[in-house]
Parts: sequence; structure tokens; C-alpha cells
Amino acid sequence: MRSAGFPMDTRAFVMGVAFALFWGSAFSSARIIVQDAPPLAALSLRFLISGLIALAVAWATGRIRPMSPARWRAVVLFGICQNGLYLGLVFVAVQDIEASVAAIVASTMPLLVAFASAVLLSERLGWTGYGGILAGFIGVALVLTTRITGQATVFGIGLCVVSVLSLTVATLTIRSLDVRDNMFQVIGLQMLVGSAALFPFAFLFESWTVNWSLPLGLAFAYTTFVPGLIATWFWFILVERIGATRAATYHFLHPFFGVATAAVLLGESLSPLDIAAVAIIMGGILAVQRSRRDLHLRA
Repeated sequence: MRSAGFPMDTRAFVMGVAFALFWGSAFSSARIIVQDAPPLAALSLRFLISGLIALAVAWATGRIRPMSPARWRAVVLFGICQNGLYLGLVFVAVQDIEASVAAIVASTMPLLVAFASAVLLSERLGWTGYGGILAGFIGVALVLTTRITGQATVFGIGLCVVSVLSLTVATLTIRSLDVRDNMFQVIGLQMLVGSAALFPFAFLFESWTVNWSLPLGLAFAYTTFVPGLIATWFWFILVERIGATRAATYHFLHPFFGVATAAVLLGESLSPLDIAAVAIIMGGILAVQRSRRDLHLRA
């Protein structure tokens, strides 16, 4: 008998939880990096390294494939939206706001994707799904009302809002793209696109002053290999193993892991209202994904 929540696939369950943990922890590692290095330059370098490693893996495993113009357009758009805009803006934002706040705002992506799919793509979404969307945004509003303390914070949160909108566009762009035959090739190329998109801005607008430290080195290595490569690889495998609809259920863990890792690694405080808001957001995301799954099963 299957659970009403997670699929009864132990390997998929472990990979799904690991993916959510890696994704959520990326905000804390980003916060550490930007304390000692220029954000866009560090991120551009990270994408360059991750992209070259992914392409090397694709070449070593014989998974380099010719790509159609449509696939090239999707990869370029995804690289610009997810890596250049989403992560670029997040790295700039976490100079002024806590990692937990950035993680919570970014966790609305599944809600935005579901809403955009229903409104723009005419995909069905039941009342449970719409209720989940509403609950999720109420939870985010509760968090933000306690965290807005000045103009810098408002600016940082604004950047996070724009970034999650860019991530929504990226997700809608790539979700129908079948990459099973050249997964690492696509991962590498979209990261190189992100590196190329960010480098001119880093060169023109940032002072390349780096405070070399052990925390910076560890955080940079972690974000390059774990969220950058392993989490992306896990996600594609998860989608192939259990399908995109079931895999998306694990997104509901993102706000919990984002807040938890920020509290553990950075010592960011959590109030009872923050905990309640995170629970509401998680419930909203889970309601949306279960509504989409149920409608998918009935189709």
C-alpha cells in the first residue's frame, strides 16, 4: 500500500530528501561566500568550474549529443534565468538579508509554477491546490513582516522576489525538455551560460577584493559541487525514476531545510512566528503538489 504523501520507493525518498537538503542549504553557503568575496564574480567562477566538470563527465561517459536549435534556446534561456538572474540576484541579496529569508522567498517557486501553469498554460488545479497557493503566500507574508527592518532589507527581499520569478520562468522552460540522453551536457552548458551572463557585470561593477579564509573556501567548494552538481543530478534522476509530478512533492521540504541550515550554520534566530510560517508554507506547497498529482492520476 502506498502512502498518501511520499512514494514507497526508498531510493527515490532518500534522493528526494537529499535534493531538498542540498537546495535549502545553498542559501547558507551563499551567505558565507558573499561576506568575503564579490557575489557575482564568485558565482561566475562557480558556474565555470561546475560547467566544465559536468561537460567533462558527459564527454567521459560518451553522452555528448548534437542539439537542435529549440534545445539550444531552452538551455540558453534556462541558464540565463536560473543561473544568471535567479542565483545572481540571490547572491547579491544575501549580502543584506538573512539566508533563511532568501530561502523562504525562493521556496515559493513551486507555488508560482503551479499558478502560472493554471493561468497561462490552462493546466487543471483543484481547490486544494489554490488553497495551498494562498496558504503558502500567507506564510511568506508572516515571515517578511517580522524581517523588514530597513531599506537594505527591503531591497534584498525585492531582489529575491525578482529572482524567484526568474526561477519560475526557468522551470516552465525546462520541464518539458527530455535530457535523459545528455543530462550532464545540458547541466554543463546551462552553467557556462550563467557564467558568461554574470561575468561582464562582475567585471564592470564589482571590486574583486577577496578576504581569503577557510570558511570561504569550504563554502565555495560546497556550493560548487553539492548544490551546483549533485543536487541537479539527483533532481534529474528523481524525475526519471518517479516522474515530475511526484518528484515535485519534495519541494515542500525546501523552506524547512533552508531555515534549519541557516540556524545551525549561521546562528540565525528563529521565532515561534517564523516556525509557524514555515509550517504553513510547507503545508501549502504539499497541498499544491498533491492536488496536481491527484489530477494527474485521474487524467
